[in-house]
Amino acid sequence: MSKKNRTRTELDSEARDLLQPLLERKQAGEKPGPKDRCAIPAQEMPAQDPAARGKNMGEVALGYTENQARLESERCLSCKNEPCVKGCPVGVPIPRFIAEIQKGDFKAAVDIIKETNLLPAVCGRVCPQEKQCQLECTLGKILKDTEKAVAIGRLERFTADWEREQGKVTVPPVKKSTGKKIAVIGSGPAGLTVAADAAREGHEVTIFEAFHKPGGVMVYGIPEFRLPKAIVNAEVENLKKMGVKIETNYLVGRTRTVGDFLSEDHFDAVFIGVGAGLPKFLGCPGENLVGVFSANEYLTRANLMKAYDAEKAATPMFKSKIAAVIGGGNVAMDAARMALRLGAEQVHVIYRRTRGEMPARAEEIEHAMEEGIIFNFLRNPNRFTGDDRGRVTGMELQKFELGEADASGRRSPVGIAGSEYVFDCDTVIVALGNESNPLISRTTAGLSTDKRGRILVNGEQKTSIERVYAGGDIVLGAATVILAMGEGRRAAAAINALLLR
Repeated sequence: MSKKNRTRTELDSEARDLLQPLLERKQAGEKPGPKDRCAIPAQEMPAQDPAARGKNMGEVALGYTENQARLESERCLSCKNEPCVKGCPVGVPIPRFIAEIQKGDFKAAVDIIKETNLLPAVCGRVCPQEKQCQLECTLGKILKDTEKAVAIGRLERFTADWEREQGKVTVPPVKKSTGKKIAVIGSGPAGLTVAADAAREGHEVTIFEAFHKPGGVMVYGIPEFRLPKAIVNAEVENLKKMGVKIETNYLVGRTRTVGDFLSEDHFDAVFIGVGAGLPKFLGCPGENLVGVFSANEYLTRANLMKAYDAEKAATPMFKSKIAAVIGGGNVAMDAARMALRLGAEQVHVIYRRTRGEMPARAEEIEHAMEEGIIFNFLRNPNRFTGDDRGRVTGMELQKFELGEADASGRRSPVGIAGSEYVFDCDTVIVALGNESNPLISRTTAGLSTDKRGRILVNGEQKTSIERVYAGGDIVLGAATVILAMGEGRRAAAAINALLLR
């Protein structure tokens, strides 16, 4: 049996055999040195078998066992300068929480994480740690491989899952009421972070969410097999226990405006965290054919409205035989893997660069390939073709090659003349990123935005309007959960400073 096919039980057994003598040495007063820690093998994440998981919505990554988590934690060098913390957008005290895992005190570990991050179960699953905290890990630099850095995200996930599964989740303490009111528009990662940090200080916080369920991109954009919705729901419930109110089906800009919140509803501050929900398209002929979807629509139908569940679905889903996904980011990987689980016989990813240029996480690309997704690199569509009923039947693809590198070292794709050919498919999912929805900017007088519709803010996330702050994708463009949370923390700090004067 190959290493990649080992079961969770087998991985746990191997970790236990390596961990026990290490713990015995520590109990005898022998402290492991850097060489000892470098010699500990990085722990593989247990996962569902690829052949089985492509047919179900269960979580692919199964999480570390206790033995794996403790052994992985022993790889940490406990660097005094804490470079990993500098790489974390919300400043999680990483060496401190890992030290508690080494002791076997998992509750203390998760409590330390929650000092700066109330969504550890989410971040541990979906954040690109390999480009943030783990990129800065000294161990990874010593071993000259980011994949061999301490698995900080997996350890974060382990502690959060342990706390929830053991029924030991505690609600963060909330200070005495200040009498101040804050409106948070949007319940994605930025909005939830602002709500948590403001509620801790004793402010009255109300979240206004356009959809019928809170969670933002975490519920409508990220599939169940990567982030189970029960985990997001549990995090939201914790916020409610802190006193945060959540109003769903509330479209700010239509139901009420930002100005109304300030002048009529007498909120003392407003945070705008509505994300970037306007999908980008190619702008090529045939894009309006039936069967051509934005990744936003496709994933929202599947995730938020459970189109994959024939008995509980709140929306129908287009049946596919051959699905093609245009793009190379995490959303493209999510859409492709979802199409497979929704019954497509073949799923192709069409990307105009090579695998080396793909912005998606390496783990997500690898999982997609293991599941049988077919990758068509250095290809891009010129137009979509359809039948006499207006349904998509395929696309004209053009072959590309990478041109000369620019000053940053990036090589842009260049189309090869005469290389066009027809690719047959009955479903196309366009996953090229998102732009800012203009609704709030058009209904909020005096709100400054850039040419792409992103709200302009200063270093404290303050907008051009007094007492109005913004953060997340509506400021950054399409970014990551943890970057949105980082902006939420800065905004909350500024709002707290304003209201506690």
